[in-house]
Amino acid sequence: MLKHMNDNDCHAVGFFTYDAFITAAKSFPSFGNTGDLAMRKKEIAAFFGQTSHETTGGWSGAPDGANTWGYCYKEEIDKSDPHCDSNNLEWPCAPGKFYYGRGPMMLSWNYNYGPCGRDLGLELLKNPDVASSDPVIAFKTAIWFWMTPQAPKPSCNDVITDKWEPSAADISAGRLPGYGVITNIINGGLECAGRDVAKVQDRISFYTRYCGMFGVDPGSNIDCDNQRPFNEGSNVFLDAAI
Repeated sequence: MLKHMNDNDCHAVGFFTYDAFITAAKSFPSFGNTGDLAMRKKEIAAFFGQTSHETTGGWSGAPDGANTWGYCYKEEIDKSDPHCDSNNLEWPCAPGKFYYGRGPMMLSWNYNYGPCGRDLGLELLKNPDVASSDPVIAFKTAIWFWMTPQAPKPSCNDVITDKWEPSAADISAGRLPGYGVITNIINGGLECAGRDVAKVQDRISFYTRYCGMFGVDPGSNIDCDNQRPFNEGSNVFLDAAI
């Protein structure tokens, strides 16, 4: 699956390991354990599809294809932006700390580090670097994001295991069950509604490759090109919005 993750061209050589992933996953009993075998495989394919894109070191014309270069990075390349929402008083930024993307899901912003740390029993606001220095914690942050609904968004787990039922507002916004809604959950404001089709397709490319390896159907509604992001209400999608 992750054919080039330990190539010298990758920045996370030796960091992400199978044992770290399994250890982290044990903290989330429902992760990869819901439904029949096909559904469980589909969830793992979807999780690695999204996280492979987030950590990709691939490029157009990369050896073996761009979708074989997942898990090359363990943190965001550009670290100049502190990703601190100073208006969020519930999860205030610690002095001098930056909350740029770290770990397989590239957990970002203080309002994600705060509740993630709370739920994992970690002081991630005070020590965000642990999310890219400890591989087990890195995977835990990614799986936490995957498993945790943040209203009005459902959890990625509920979507891929067919637990989520779209509301009337979701339906009018084009958000129907499928892998595309997971992309919308993760980065809909920047990629969905036709805003960055190339990145959406990259996420799909990883996912469908893994589904093929696992012998499972990727399902329908795998892109989010005609979906409004969750933070933009429920107005009917218009082509003019692209």
